[in-house]
Amino acid sequence: MEVGAVRKALAEAVRAAIPSLTCYGYQPDSITPPAFCVGEVEVEFDRSFGRGLDEFYITCRLFTGRGDDKASQELLDQYLSGSGPYSVKAAIEATRGGPGEPALNGLAADVHVQRVQAYRYYQIGSDQFFGAELLVHVIGSG
Repeated sequence: MEVGAVRKALAEAVRAAIPSLTCYGYQPDSITPPAFCVGEVEVEFDRSFGRGLDEFYITCRLFTGRGDDKASQELLDQYLSGSGPYSVKAAIEATRGGPGEPALNGLAADVHVQRVQAYRYYQIGSDQFFGAELLVHVIGSG
């Protein structure tokens, strides 16, 4: 798997399913909220013999506005839902193929949103936004 292609595919999957989100395949220095950003990547190589399998752990972030604290948190909660029309988890996992089929448009064997963490304010440039992190697990050929 190629890290850059996977990052871009995650952003495209969310953009296609939730057009109200501004989606970035990277962590920009300024955003237009509400926004989804693909951040840090951890890679575990050689999880099976002969470069057969690599695992990526990708930290993605969701950001909403701060103008009305309650409204920003309510919007963030919708995006963090496990299902529904605003669920980022559902948008990403919709790219899973059927049994034996690839995920992320053929880039990976499987993709799974494992958890939400760090629900808090984030500083981006000179602005603060409500946000949270999603940990995404991607597996594929080495």
